Amino acid sequence: MKKILVPIDFSEHSENALETAAAIAKKHGSELYVLHMLELSNAIYTASSATLNEEGVFYYKLAEKKMNTFLDRNFLEGIEITPVIKHFKVFKEINEIIDAHNIDMIVMGSHGTSGVKDVIIGSNAERVVRYSNVPVLVVKHNPILVEFNTGIFATDFSEDAIEAYLRAKSTFEKLDSKMHILYVNTPDNGFKSSTEIDVLVSKFLKRADGDLETYPDVTVVSDYSVEKGILNYANNIGADLVAVATHGRRGLAHFFEGSISEDVANHSTLPVMTFKI
Repeated sequence: MKKILVPIDFSEHSENALETAAAIAKKHGSELYVLHMLELSNAIYTASSATLNEEGVFYYKLAEKKMNTFLDRNFLEGIEITPVIKHFKVFKEINEIIDAHNIDMIVMGSHGTSGVKDVIIGSNAERVVRYSNVPVLVVKHNPILVEFNTGIFATDFSEDAIEAYLRAKSTFEKLDSKMHILYVNTPDNGFKSSTEIDVLVSKFLKRADGDLETYPDVTVVSDYSVEKGILNYANNIGADLVAVATHGRRGLAHFFEGSISEDVANHSTLPVMTFKI
């Protein structure tokens, strides 16, 4: 976990994300890229769109000042930090930063009242989560302990989820976290027999890993909804992190082939990490 991107809007939720990222960085020797988006309108650019006019320069300088103040925190001591201020096309520029600096993970703050749709940095936040090719860790609270010793990766074991599973597996290894692979069997979401699930899981793991070595890490639970199954299991094993796959074309409103709502992000007090399918 060499490079972590932290988008901020100078709010309390940004601070929670920054402190979480700092704890991860200290443990793994990571570098932090702290990003603030101005989201300026076209009117603030000159006719050539190459430079900012006086109003734009004012907002840029103000952001620089706020950034310096925001980064003056004890928990950032000893961490290599690169502050970045960008403007206008939020989603496009975030992905450019990911590619240009080989970012491994994004850590974002959430208001926690309406789910991941209220993640910071404005109206484009959900698009960051939806389309990012690197995992996105969404945090709601001030971190008490960021160890991530035990995590859950919930999946439907569909073929579409193979790539997300492999990236989750790699990320959990980088975080030194034990990954419990979870399937939730529900009465109204294509209930499967034990034999059907065994065939589904075996086929998935052979396709993804080439073997069944991780089969003992798979747990199947039955519950009234996938959200309840995930959260109840997380509570039962004392998980530090919940990870889910999300379809990029549909976003967090539809986990697992569009069947699961954003309730996991809404109701989980744990950090939630997403991997795009």
